[in-house]
Amino acid sequence: MTDNKTIELGWKEYAALPELGVDRIHVKVDTGAKTSAIHTLKNKVFKKNNQSWVRFTLAPYQEDDDTTLVCEMPVKDQRTITSSNGHKSERIVIETKLVIGDVERQIELTLVCRKKMKFRMLLGRQAMQGMVVKPKMSHLTTQKATPKKDDRKT
Repeated sequence: MTDNKTIELGWKEYAALPELGVDRIHVKVDTGAKTSAIHTLKNKVFKKNNQSWVRFTLAPYQEDDDTTLVCEMPVKDQRTITSSNGHKSERIVIETKLVIGDVERQIELTLVCRKKMKFRMLLGRQAMQGMVVKPKMSHLTTQKATPKKDDRKT
């Protein structure tokens, strides 16, 4: 399914970023943040076919800094972002596909170190078009795993 369906989100959800090789990432839904952000290390901008690209290392799993992915994406923009504590920083912005529940869409994602944060990804309000946030709930879009054949009761 694509953008034409309204879905409900809890304050935290699981999502995927297939173009970055991330099949599951725990996301904090943050209506106070305009742009989404993801935890990255070693951001390096370079030129490819006369266009700016960025090579970065993702550590998408909380409390697991050993599992990493090296990604390369075109740079969409560089912006000054103000964090919730008022700190301003210059960040690289990429565009990539987000899958959450049965919705797929392109979103902007800033690259930043979130190592000290509880969630490796923050979903900002630009990515939430057509979504309703239920702040007392969580994991509303998570699909239940199908039990293995041997685990099913007959």
